[in-house]
Amino acid sequence: MKNVGFIGVGYMGYGIAKNILKNKNKLYVIANKNRKPIEKIVKEGAEEVNSFEEFTNKNLDALFMCVTNTPIAKSISEKISKILNDKTIVIDITTHNKSGSIETNSIYKKNNISYVECPVMGGPVQAEEGVLGGIVGATEQNFKKAEPFLKCFCKEYFYFGEVGMGAKSKLLNNFLSLGNGALVNHLAISAKELGLDLQKVFNVAKLGSGNSAALNRVFDNLLKGDFTGFKFTASNSVKDLTYIQDLLKDFPEAEKVAEINKNYFQKAVDQGYGENFISELINKK
Repeated sequence: MKNVGFIGVGYMGYGIAKNILKNKNKLYVIANKNRKPIEKIVKEGAEEVNSFEEFTNKNLDALFMCVTNTPIAKSISEKISKILNDKTIVIDITTHNKSGSIETNSIYKKNNISYVECPVMGGPVQAEEGVLGGIVGATEQNFKKAEPFLKCFCKEYFYFGEVGMGAKSKLLNNFLSLGNGALVNHLAISAKELGLDLQKVFNVAKLGSGNSAALNRVFDNLLKGDFTGFKFTASNSVKDLTYIQDLLKDFPEAEKVAEINKNYFQKAVDQGYGENFISELINKK
């Protein structure tokens, strides 16, 4: 049994935390605004702490961070790095901008704390099932130290090299997945407006090279009247595509595609749909 701390037990973090518990680790979670996943994970065996300082005497082997963006991760890291024991390894699930994980790593490095970036592919369902894809950036030594924890919630994980390489790979993968999500939305909206049978449109699309996880995730639910198949919000899409644009600024054609997709999601945010899932935008005017 290992002692594991977790910051960010939210929509994605809950499933990861649940699998850490399932693998017979002692889990300590910190309170956040969204009480529902915290209360749920505590009922399943986690212990809640009310401040970072309470982690001090928990003898943590690992600390997970699964927060919204780079500024939040860096702010937390400045505080928590002064509290953690230097035998604790920090495993950061946050989707960072292109230099965010490097900057976060440097904060921990000043206090001799090991750091691993591991943004993931997959959503809340895959997190609960323990079948996420891990994208790892770290020293080889820290990667080896983190592996027993990664196995708790990842079906597969891939070591890309030093810290920073994982963030770049994650952003490129999100460039693809968010672009596919936007295209599937445009397909569904256009098909409806043109009076086409959505079931038949879906059946045809699956037969061609346009078939994708995004297509199936959206339409499998949409055809049952459920628009929540792609569980990633418009506001998070804008954030990631802003990071992606910065990453791709030396690749103007790719950067333009990212900009077009960002503008689509930004329009939804401006209309008040920022917390709606990507697929829910199909049903919004």
